[in-house]
Amino acid sequence: MRHRQSSRPTASRLHRVHVWITLTALILLCLPGATARAQFSGPAFNNAAPVNVPATLTTDPAILYPPGRDVRLMHGDLLTIHVYGTTDYAPVVRVELDGSIQLPLIGVVHVEGLTIIETERLIAKRLRDAGMYRDPQVTIALTESPNQVVTLSGEMHGVVPVVGTKRLYDVISAAGGLPPLASHVVTINRPGIAQPIVVDLGNNPSESARADVPIFPGDTIIISRVGVVYLLGAFKNSVAIPLREYTPLTLMQAAALGGGMGYEAKLGDLKLIRTEGVERKVVQIDFKKVMDGKAPDPVLQPDDIVLLPTSAMKAAIKSGGVSTLLGLASVLIFAAKQ
Repeated sequence: MRHRQSSRPTASRLHRVHVWITLTALILLCLPGATARAQFSGPAFNNAAPVNVPATLTTDPAILYPPGRDVRLMHGDLLTIHVYGTTDYAPVVRVELDGSIQLPLIGVVHVEGLTIIETERLIAKRLRDAGMYRDPQVTIALTESPNQVVTLSGEMHGVVPVVGTKRLYDVISAAGGLPPLASHVVTINRPGIAQPIVVDLGNNPSESARADVPIFPGDTIIISRVGVVYLLGAFKNSVAIPLREYTPLTLMQAAALGGGMGYEAKLGDLKLIRTEGVERKVVQIDFKKVMDGKAPDPVLQPDDIVLLPTSAMKAAIKSGGVSTLLGLASVLIFAAKQ
């Protein structure tokens, strides 16, 4: 009796189909342009706002080093008043919202906007005119002043009390010092000054006195962030590298800070993406020639993006290790025999 041949595929046929599917997938991975490419439109070109505008340092000595200012009283200030030679008259008063204080014997006195010396003379005159003292000598101590402060924003946040005047380095030190990513170019917004004051602290201690400008109550000190370079792709570490003041960072130095390149990196297809204003430029660099000294090592700029693409074949081998390499060799040998 003749047996009917089964139409079910044999194990050898299934294995052959699986091998050819694997080989086809590997070939497709290695084909150039096989991966999908996303379209990038870049920054909006209809934005008229300036981008990455370099700061212009202030050089006018009259603005950088103005004469000292007397403390002027404002609402919220707490005053302790004394009359020399007597302990009976020592009121502690706070300046009200309307700028006045309420004192014993003389009533309401408007003091907002006056200096401490002017306020002492006014109170002495009022006491003398009221017939309370013949020639009173009044002294005032400003014991609390919520308005005599300097505000720090940006990479530093804080409010530093400043009565009269302080130096810039003193204010920054009182707020904890510059953080690692802080720029040494400091902007000071001062009431009554139309343009912001821009000061470069620099890194040279011998020239630090030039940048140690006086700071007055009401000033706002803005500490910006230093420029950053971004490493993406087949680097061992995708990191953001801060740029130090007056210290150029080259492409090879950035790669070293990123831990070097991975095995799967396509060294001949490195891309440097740089934004200038609202225009984004992409420059292709053969990094192998840079490492061999056959091409210049470019100096990176703030906000540069260094993209090192990945080889699909190398990535597949790296993810699977030796087993993937042996499997690929077996597939190629099997295909050669067919």
